[in-house]
Amino acid sequence: MDRKCIGIDIGGTTVKIGIFTTEGEILKKWEIPTRREEGGKNILGDIAESVKETAKEMNIALSDFVGAGMGLPGPVEPDGHIPFCVNLGWKEGNPQEELSSLLDGMPVKSGNDANVAALGEMWRGGGIGFKNLVMVTLGTGVGGGIILNEKIWPGMQGVGGEIGHIHVVEGEQESCNCGGKGCLEQVASATGIVRVAKRRLAADPGASSLREIKDLTAKDVLDEAKKGDALALESLEISCRYLGWALASITMVLDPEAYIIGGGVSKAGTFLTEKIQKYHDELSPMATRKAKVVLAELGNDAGIYGAARLILG
Repeated sequence: MDRKCIGIDIGGTTVKIGIFTTEGEILKKWEIPTRREEGGKNILGDIAESVKETAKEMNIALSDFVGAGMGLPGPVEPDGHIPFCVNLGWKEGNPQEELSSLLDGMPVKSGNDANVAALGEMWRGGGIGFKNLVMVTLGTGVGGGIILNEKIWPGMQGVGGEIGHIHVVEGEQESCNCGGKGCLEQVASATGIVRVAKRRLAADPGASSLREIKDLTAKDVLDEAKKGDALALESLEISCRYLGWALASITMVLDPEAYIIGGGVSKAGTFLTEKIQKYHDELSPMATRKAKVVLAELGNDAGIYGAARLILG
């Protein structure tokens, strides 16, 4: 039997699991609840039990697997050690060693979930054909992952790719969730886009359809901008310019081939990426061959694809 690999993406609510061929064909995917109670002590055991049950149903022996990859919502050191994993209730430890033991010694590798998703997009998503890329996830926050020579670059302490906390706004008085002020996340995430729009509405008394929306969302700002609302467009241009500025700065350090834009905000499609591309190109004049700004394609499955690819080296 051809050997298989396992991709595991551990989130705060559910754990996504997939069984793949080593060529990247997904054979089965499923989810189990993330039991975070009691410090998350049951999470890895639940994963191991679920993997064993599903493998048995598919008539696959554990020895038929090359191994399992695992994406975790927090910093992960190269040896799999984590200093903490707040969203799961985990404290310092090495979950990849523990899961390996629970899976009868199966090789396990782990990485930060955003980095792992970037690897998945490179392998089977919007990043196919690129060996060096940066993924940017625009959701409640701004996450990121760096892929260099087809490998995750986590940095010295696992914070490589924390794009959302690049400082871009001088004079900002409000604090970001990280404790800093003026982070990209404060102006380019879903919540940041709304924040910028509300500030523009407060500063400009002009007519805008945004004023008629009670609980403003990033989707509302994007939708009204698409319809041509002047204030919505102006607000979105501000957010996209900050994002393009941050990516241009990354280009001057890493010089990637592409930026893969994912997360809920990316559903705006090329209307969004074209604006980001415009500002990136304008603000990186030395880069004569411009990195392409493209949309992610794997959606919520990026993590399991990337985790499976992680174990393949």
